Amino acid sequence: MEYTQLGRTGLKVSRLVLGTMNFGPQTDEADSHAIMDAALAAGVNFFDTANAYGWGANKGRTEKIIGSWFAKGGGRRDKTVLATKVYANMSPDGETPWPNHDKLSALNIRRSVEASLRRLGTDYIDLYQFHHVDRATPWDEIWQAMDVLVQQGKVLYVGSSNHAGWHLAQANETAARRGSLGLVSEQCLYNLAERRAEMEVVPAAQSYGLGIIPWSPLHGGLLGGALRKAREGGGSRTGSGRAATALADATVRGQVEAYEKLLAEHGLEPGEVALAWLLSRPGVTGPIVGPRTAEQLDSALRAVELKLDDGLLASLDEIFPGPGPSPEAFAW
Repeated sequence: MEYTQLGRTGLKVSRLVLGTMNFGPQTDEADSHAIMDAALAAGVNFFDTANAYGWGANKGRTEKIIGSWFAKGGGRRDKTVLATKVYANMSPDGETPWPNHDKLSALNIRRSVEASLRRLGTDYIDLYQFHHVDRATPWDEIWQAMDVLVQQGKVLYVGSSNHAGWHLAQANETAARRGSLGLVSEQCLYNLAERRAEMEVVPAAQSYGLGIIPWSPLHGGLLGGALRKAREGGGSRTGSGRAATALADATVRGQVEAYEKLLAEHGLEPGEVALAWLLSRPGVTGPIVGPRTAEQLDSALRAVELKLDDGLLASLDEIFPGPGPSPEAFAW
């Protein structure tokens, strides 16, 4: 496993991030524990979760599964850089959401971190991330709440997710005025097929020293050999959700066909190349992989060792061109 520092911090993290969103909804507790054990044994030390994972009536279930894994001992907690998130309303489904039970008020941050610590069975969170932008709460209030948690030792670093470039600037300029470290990472939608982050989010993150943590690196399975798998399965099914919707567009389908053909000519696996491409991008700490099985984890691990040559990278750019940086992307 390769390691890098998280943004401008001294914290060393693996180049792959283990995403846990499937733990509970799609992968049971025993298999989730086995995947975490395998990831740790392979050197993956960076685990990402969120308070709402488990979804529906099982919000918080994923954090509990991680907590029960930590409880097995063996140095699991000490070896893991643990990242979780705050923002979602945690009221049980079917109940009217109660005021102040979501977003980033000082009250909800305090309530949410204590609940996550209980579910995770730990007394600190390495990276506490804002799952979304709270347009109603001023950054001074947010940082006041986070500064208290850092002083208490309950949170070590603070990150963001799904923030625009100007949000990153606003957040860190406010933190600087307060003498706080500010955001050290941004978790964003970023992959070969979805490169809009390169216009402003990636440059802002690099300028402020934030590590970039891409989520959905295979774009919902679109970049994982969706068309080939459909052919091998003897049907026309090309996945569900984002991948199926995207492939309904003739232009996107043509891009994916060209992508899979190119990689077949090189004897490469599409999913592994998609991860390796992200690992080659400036500012990227590591993509989040969310394996449902041990086999999917093995495939992701191989991507760390895969180095793409300049010719192949240029061909990928031709198939999936990026938007270019701002303001050149939209101005003369």
